[in-house]
Amino acid sequence: MTTLAITGLYASLLSFLIIVLGARISHMRMKYRVGLLDGGHPQLTHAIRVHGNAVEWVPLVLILFACAESQHLPYWALHLLGITLIMSRLLHAWGVSHSSGKSFGRFYGIMSTWLIILILGIYNLYAFIMTR
Repeated sequence: MTTLAITGLYASLLSFLIIVLGARISHMRMKYRVGLLDGGHPQLTHAIRVHGNAVEWVPLVLILFACAESQHLPYWALHLLGITLIMSRLLHAWGVSHSSGKSFGRFYGIMSTWLIILILGIYNLYAFIMTR
């Protein structure tokens, strides 16, 4: 049985990112005196979407990550995927924060996140099939 320590490491690091992104929203809400939504402030809109995107995708990846770790995906592969996930989420956050349109960070951040989801999904299906 695994302790899911590697998943815990990346969940912790990503939780810090989500806290930072949420704190940006809180700071802007105080600055612009906005309680709900964005008050028509594009910077606040961007901050809300950066945080929202992380909250939408990170939990799914961590669930798949924990499943893969419990199915004994090699530690080096878990760390490779975990480091890539951290970098992709930072890249995405930077890209969306600096542009409302297309950007390098936004495109490659979400594409690498999706690739990690695909890899983990395939691995978990394979592990399930092979244990039956």
